Amino acid sequence: MAVDVRWATTDDAEALATVLCEMAAHYRQAPLDHGRATATARKWLGDESPAYPHFALAFADGKVAGLASVAIAHPGIDLERLMFLKDLFVREDARNAGTGRALLSFLAGHCLREGIGRIDLTTEDWNEGALRLYDRLGAERHGRKVFLRLSGDALRRTL
Repeated sequence: MAVDVRWATTDDAEALATVLCEMAAHYRQAPLDHGRATATARKWLGDESPAYPHFALAFADGKVAGLASVAIAHPGIDLERLMFLKDLFVREDARNAGTGRALLSFLAGHCLREGIGRIDLTTEDWNEGALRLYDRLGAERHGRKVFLRLSGDALRRTL
């Protein structure tokens, strides 16, 4: 199966929503309304700067197969930008067919072309498929960092 990857545009809002809905189910979240997800995806994609795209979509045989959600940051210490891979998700019927690797290859190519020095990412400790993929690609387990989150009440208390 040939996998094509590209940065998502507003024309891809429906495809992005399809993957987001499946991703919510995979991570045992409340089901997403596809119409609401499409409207939200269209807004996100319309607000993005072309210099800093946020979603890469993979397509196999013309059907959306997966996504990578990223942010590009300026860490400052080493004067080199970094890409943070927030989510990499492959739809169930496209797994084990090279879709995840194609998404990561696309992101790596973008980083190398744009002078972005690294990709930082996290994954759940139970996600053995993702851990195997990242291990095969040579990702280093970086035990010196602790993943933390401010949300909900903690986010409001931070005001």
